Amino acid sequence: MLIGELAERAGTSPRTLRYYEEHGLVRPSRDGNGYRQYDDAELRVVHEIRTLLADGFGLDDIKPFVACLRAGNDAGHVCPDSVAVLRRRLAEVDDYLARLTEVRDRLQDQLGQALDNREIRCQMNP
Repeated sequence: MLIGELAERAGTSPRTLRYYEEHGLVRPSRDGNGYRQYDDAELRVVHEIRTLLADGFGLDDIKPFVACLRAGNDAGHVCPDSVAVLRRRLAEVDDYLARLTEVRDRLQDQLGQALDNREIRCQMNP
């Protein structure tokens, strides 16, 4: 299929596909006219890329998942390099959640104090 058809089937744009190609994630073949040709395996790769991007992965982090698919695996997350990326990303998310929880707790405390002070002032000045 040509780049326009792949873009339509994958829900993206030809420009985005060329960007993925520049980063070594998508590998079209070229026909006699120089047009990019894609097979169904590339559609699967593009779906994997888009899913991982939506989950917050960067293009460099996605490369092991694409390599895993290209190696003939049913999923991109089953190879050791992909597992290493998943572990690292999960640790990053856990760290971020812990920091967010700390911020939430501080905000909750400040709100509680503000409401307590407001109640005391209202009781003193009926």
